Amino acid sequence: MSNTSIRSRQPFVRRIPLAAPLRLARPSDMWFKPATSVVVATAIPNLVLYSLGRLDLVMYTMAGSLCALYGHNLPYARRARAVVGVVLGMLAGLAVSLVTASLTGSTAVLIAVGALLAAGQKLLCDATRIGPPGPVIFTFVSSAALFTPQELGRVPGHLALTLGAGAVSWLVTVAPALVRREGPERRATARALNAAAAYTAEPGHRTRRAAVAAVHGAWQTLLAAGRPTPVRGALERLVVHAETALTASAGDTDADAVRLRDWARQTLARGPVPTPAPAPGTAAELFGVDAERAARRPAARAGALRALLHRLAPGSPLLPVAARTLIGCALAGYICSALGVGRPYWAIVTAASLYQANVTLSWNRTLQRTLGNLLGVLVFAAVLPAARMDPLALIGFCLVFGFAAEALITRNYWLGSVAVTPMALLVLEYAGSHPAGELIGDRVLDTVIGAGVGFLAAVLVTNRRATGRVEKALADAEQARAHAARTLAAPAPTRADLDAARRRLTGSLVELREAQDTAAGEWWQRALPQEAVLAAEQAGHRTLAATATRQGTIAPAQENGAV
Repeated sequence: MSNTSIRSRQPFVRRIPLAAPLRLARPSDMWFKPATSVVVATAIPNLVLYSLGRLDLVMYTMAGSLCALYGHNLPYARRARAVVGVVLGMLAGLAVSLVTASLTGSTAVLIAVGALLAAGQKLLCDATRIGPPGPVIFTFVSSAALFTPQELGRVPGHLALTLGAGAVSWLVTVAPALVRREGPERRATARALNAAAAYTAEPGHRTRRAAVAAVHGAWQTLLAAGRPTPVRGALERLVVHAETALTASAGDTDADAVRLRDWARQTLARGPVPTPAPAPGTAAELFGVDAERAARRPAARAGALRALLHRLAPGSPLLPVAARTLIGCALAGYICSALGVGRPYWAIVTAASLYQANVTLSWNRTLQRTLGNLLGVLVFAAVLPAARMDPLALIGFCLVFGFAAEALITRNYWLGSVAVTPMALLVLEYAGSHPAGELIGDRVLDTVIGAGVGFLAAVLVTNRRATGRVEKALADAEQARAHAARTLAAPAPTRADLDAARRRLTGSLVELREAQDTAAGEWWQRALPQEAVLAAEQAGHRTLAATATRQGTIAPAQENGAV
């Protein structure tokens, strides 16, 4: 076992990046999914309200429509359940806000409730790992509702509108299953193939880690999919090829990379999934994810609940981030209120949007949010006269900005914020026109205060539990490697045992890398066991290679007990 007492020195003063957080990246391979979904889910209820002459109710339907942004990275069987949970979570947060707004007009109380809701939404979204877009959508809706005049008797009707729009969102997000039910599995498999091709073409720690994570994600997606189909069986064989590419010895790497990328391209296309021969060094018959799914099913719900409770338990590294959210949102809201800003919920939302896994990532988001919001205000000022010409023009602009936000945000958060900001400001126009100068001034002031105060809270509220998460992940990885080694040393291991050991080890290595990367960006903490992490990763990858090689030597007759 590696010696976790070995520590590397961490610099006390960190350099703050300025240019890197603003660089544009390649767009996501599925950006069009949430973009088109939110447009359809928003257009339907908005046009219904327009026909009824009640566009003043758009805020309540918008809460349900925004649920269409979630779950697009999940297979449809799990997506259907996840979006139901998102709709119910949105409904719960909105209910608390509407009831609070109807019972009190105290700005201090409303800000406190908004900060508590933001912290709770951050904690639950991180614990359930729902996202993107994560908690910021929930916080945007609940905070805006807190500062909207409300009557208690109208709350049930407004919640019904949200529930109805949420049902439309659910239908929109799961409807593609009728056309291409294995679409998410295809995309996850293609990512694994492309990542394996990148490692094959350019071997190294970075490309290998990315490939291991992509392969692990593909297996998790296949495990979460519905009943077995021929397409899913073919996808499983392709993931085995991607996994084998990580353990193969040096050969014609260019040809291997080209072949993997070609399979990825065919997998993403609408034609049949490629069906190559078994990967070198693997058995002709696969153990398959179906048997593992059947073995997991009896305890799946209980296991998921235990995992959720564990992430919420005292000592969880998620709690300091939730504390940052609570303190930062409260301070931002109170300072804006003290300065006379009429909509302090914008400051709450700005602060809530900053909090990422660590302080370094929160700084990056602070830069991105500030730049995007300030540019977005200029866009709002340019389109506002045209949007006020006709209600249909207002609806059209909101739909265009909603689509643009999802199309651009995967390039960089600040670029997406340029579209999100005018959309959020235009939503206020549904309830009636407001002075343009007041809207622009308030939004600029709220952005600056929310970003500044929010990041200050991130710096001051330390997260020393991040190092503890690394140490636990390190111990789990070493246990998984030891288990895989024992399985390898057994006189007659089955492919099922080797497969389960390999996936457990792969998952533990992915968790270890995520914990290490998160803790490396955290400030004011004890030094990390970087040498021990590197040694554990190297030993784990060697064991993975040996496991994959050993799997290919087991004949079906041996697995059936004929040895």
